[in-house]
Amino acid sequence: MMAIAFLLQTLRIAVPYLLAAAGGVLSERVGVIALGLEGLMLSGAFGAALGAYYGDSAWAGLAGALAAGAVMTTILAVATLRFRANQVVVGVAINLIVVAGTRYFLRLIFDSSSNSPRVAGFGGEGVGNAMLASFTNPVVWIGLVTLPALGWVLYRTPFGLRVRAIGEKPEAAVSLGVNVMRLRVLGLYVAGAMAALGGAYLALDQHQFTDGMTAGRGFIALAAVIFGRWQPARVAVACLLFAAAETLQIQLQGAQLVPSQFVEMIPYVLTIIALAGLVGRSTAPAALGKTE
Repeated sequence: MMAIAFLLQTLRIAVPYLLAAAGGVLSERVGVIALGLEGLMLSGAFGAALGAYYGDSAWAGLAGALAAGAVMTTILAVATLRFRANQVVVGVAINLIVVAGTRYFLRLIFDSSSNSPRVAGFGGEGVGNAMLASFTNPVVWIGLVTLPALGWVLYRTPFGLRVRAIGEKPEAAVSLGVNVMRLRVLGLYVAGAMAALGGAYLALDQHQFTDGMTAGRGFIALAAVIFGRWQPARVAVACLLFAAAETLQIQLQGAQLVPSQFVEMIPYVLTIIALAGLVGRSTAPAALGKTE
């Protein structure tokens, strides 16, 4: 019974990682470094809280998340694809802008420096078990199928072939008549939407937005992309591994067997260990970061 509870909690915690990592895979497959995942997730979380607050509906919250993600993706696309700015610098800037911007608008709109008022969330009515109630949330199921679906698209469809081509050798794709810029923009917007949904899940699951609530999940999702070698199936396994580490962290905190500071380090230490062991043997898409 405890193993089932651990598995269910791991799946629930994995949802934002899976969504953000799917966005990261697609972004990097089209040649744009996904360093701004944290900012895209946080903007989605704030947009979800804002939409749910004014629309009094979780579906309005999802619309708000997608709108916020689209705004930040537009900034990212214009800077990296139109003006060809350094993608690492732009990714860092996106993260800093969103952290500061959400804090500012949190104060401006809700007159709070820490969190928004309680907002509508998904499901749970009539379900006695809180853990099972989480699985009435449609975003959970979207998160669980996103990476398998992305894998099918990348390796089983003409669109996926073009995406992989522009990430590896865009000049060859151009010679075959593929519009590289259009595909990169499309890929970025889909990636931004998936990352924003990851943030929306956090806000709607907790029924509020909290300052900095993504807490590094975007960076861990990016680590999962690298750990999984840009292959959706491997990335999904990496996300589940990191989610299991977070689940273990929560359960150890409840048991109070070791100091909480050490317990809180578990997901981040695992990330460092995973990358230190595998990043040197991973091969990124050849055109990653090159939009010349």
